[in-house]
Amino acid sequence: MKTHTSLLLTCFFAMACSGKDTDSGTADGTDGLSDTDGEDTGDTGEDTGDAPDLTDAYAFESALSGENSVSYSGQVFRHLLIDDMKAHLGGITDRINEGAFYPVAGDVVEELAFYYDFDSSVGGPVPIYTSPDPGALQTTYDDVSSDKDLAGKTAGNDATGQHKDWTTELVGWDQDGVTSPESLIRTWFVEIDEQAVAWGAGDIPLDPSGAPVPAVYVSPEGLDYQQLLQKFIRGAVAFSQGADDYLDDDTEGKGLLSDHTALDDGKPYTALEHQWDEGFGYFGAARSYPDWTDAEIADTPGRDVNGDGAVDLTREMNWGHSVNAAKRDRGAVAATDYTAEAWLGFYNGRALLAETAGTPLTEAQATELAGYRDQALDAWEKALASTVVHYINDTLQDMGTFGTDDYDFGNHAKHWSEMKGFALAFQFNRRSPMSDADFAAMHALMGQAPVLEDADQSVQDDYAAALIEARTLIGTAYGFDPANLGDDNGENGW
Repeated sequence: MKTHTSLLLTCFFAMACSGKDTDSGTADGTDGLSDTDGEDTGDTGEDTGDAPDLTDAYAFESALSGENSVSYSGQVFRHLLIDDMKAHLGGITDRINEGAFYPVAGDVVEELAFYYDFDSSVGGPVPIYTSPDPGALQTTYDDVSSDKDLAGKTAGNDATGQHKDWTTELVGWDQDGVTSPESLIRTWFVEIDEQAVAWGAGDIPLDPSGAPVPAVYVSPEGLDYQQLLQKFIRGAVAFSQGADDYLDDDTEGKGLLSDHTALDDGKPYTALEHQWDEGFGYFGAARSYPDWTDAEIADTPGRDVNGDGAVDLTREMNWGHSVNAAKRDRGAVAATDYTAEAWLGFYNGRALLAETAGTPLTEAQATELAGYRDQALDAWEKALASTVVHYINDTLQDMGTFGTDDYDFGNHAKHWSEMKGFALAFQFNRRSPMSDADFAAMHALMGQAPVLEDADQSVQDDYAAALIEARTLIGTAYGFDPANLGDDNGENGW
């Protein structure tokens, strides 16, 4: 196993040989992932309220100090770790093929753990992968935030506030050794590691047609671990933290039950204001989100809004689920506006908090705030659920090309894995429109691997029917217009 020092050098080398990833990693359909205080305050001074920008729409002055009271750099940092893990994983195949990397058991696990268990004392000065045009304002991890990781914020690893015991109640992936979200992530790390070692030894797996699988992170069973990891971690960290922690109201002193009467430990915000901002941060929207079109968010999630020649990753970048919301709005047959609904929920709730800072919320104000929270989370989860519908449809279309020159095993694995990875997220919101029973049924229908072209025709037909049933179940749970669900071939819908 590498030491921390050699791992750092490996990361530098990997970036040097593969180049910067110009895809932000937030686009769900294209390729170019701990602090233990629970509050993301008191880290290293970065959460003191960064200076406002005239282009910010999400901008609120502290009623108690007169300073800008918005700060959520820790959430941006975790989005960055998720997407940079994906980018790093995407470069491993070429490193092996070019003779730049000869992995032995544990090497790839350690490289992926660099992101998941991030240690600022080791990785802080490492250059980041994410670099949207015309380039990011921040160039190293320390430039964004510090003393943050993904492991400590994965569902099940917070000491308080989660509505289920995720060390025992994870649903949707049944595999020996998998008992929690973290154990699933680390299981996938090991499986990628094993494939990388075999690949380096010349033992490249074959797909059902007898052709080599397209990348070290794609299994012969059709699992694309790059997609599974990115999409699942977005759910188990970003959505879980947003829905089940910062925006929840079931634990005294956390989320919407945080103090609102005084500045939080000398910061320019109350604890409640900061909790709300961190929930917004996990949604991933740029601070000028309402000024972007769906196409701009979907196609260019980061851009130089204020004209200073660089993209500020903490305010001018759309991350993760906020991008999916725009993609589904743009692709809807029957019009949806998840971007606007989520924005209005987050903005109006924060405006209420800015107006009332320094006094306890009245019962009526607390009810109003909860209503804005419900609006934001409803749009957020509908964007997730509609994205699952989108990838069910892509998977059905892939299956429709079995036996033809149009069939692409890599695309099939990618689409199925995005479907499954996103679909695991609903369980992390205790207010989810989908019941526990329906959630379990949906995953039973999806299974844990795609049905491939070498399966019997009856098996293919049964699985296609199961995906359509899962899609119908989602449509019913979320009240989607049938026009957006698509037909039996996966066409004419999301």
